[in-house]
Amino acid sequence: MTMSAPANAPPESVLRFEEVSLAFDETVALEGISFEMAAGETRVVLGAAGSGKTSLLKTALGLLQPDAGRVWLLGEDITGRRERDLFGIRSRVGVLFQEGGLFDSLTVGENVAYPLEYQQTGPAAAPEEIERRVEDALRFVELEHTIEKFPDELSGGMRRRVGIARAAVTEPPLVLYDSPTAGLDPITANTIMTLVAKERDLRDTASLVVTQRLQDGEIMANFRYNPDSGQLVPARQSAKGNGLKTVFMVMERGRLVFEGSQKELEASNDPYVARFVRH
Repeated sequence: MTMSAPANAPPESVLRFEEVSLAFDETVALEGISFEMAAGETRVVLGAAGSGKTSLLKTALGLLQPDAGRVWLLGEDITGRRERDLFGIRSRVGVLFQEGGLFDSLTVGENVAYPLEYQQTGPAAAPEEIERRVEDALRFVELEHTIEKFPDELSGGMRRRVGIARAAVTEPPLVLYDSPTAGLDPITANTIMTLVAKERDLRDTASLVVTQRLQDGEIMANFRYNPDSGQLVPARQSAKGNGLKTVFMVMERGRLVFEGSQKELEASNDPYVARFVRH
């Protein structure tokens, strides 16, 4: 039986799952998933193929509706809402799709402008305001010189950086990252994660990161972005930790089988969880 709850999640909550279950025919995608994210927090989701990671992201956006349980997004209960009633709240969430998810027929600038022109509610921004924000977003990922290029003229890493610019152009309080470093070499992957940390540290953005690389989570858990150098620097340790709110989650066959810190993850004796820890 679904638990009863207030109409709105606490104001500090950007995403909340409460006993969420979802199945496709006989295949379980999510089973009894519960967690809550706050502003500025990072959740790193690990799991084998078919473990439910992508279903988790789609359910967070209301693209999939749960069979049981409830989902709150940016303080609003989105469970059971009609598609047209979700446009407004989705426009306040950034999404980096696998491989960047860019439109091949649009220039880089047009791709980044897309959320501002087609996904916003209320009065449309003036063209000069859209142009300014697109330039700012591309400067954020150090690709302002590519504004007139098309995606097929860019490397895989550059396309991923343009995807981050598009996800961040509305300055959302929450960004969902679907395998942001998949298929990239280690140096380029670290560049991408530097940008994810930059978004978190300069704007207090909450980040839900689905990844196959433990290193992605290690970066978020142990490093801060230094705006003076433009580089990651180790987060200072204190008696209360380093101050970075990073939680690791491991999924198996739709279930959340681990939730905790990096230290707890590395100490886990569960054979499945241990698969994702680098020794």
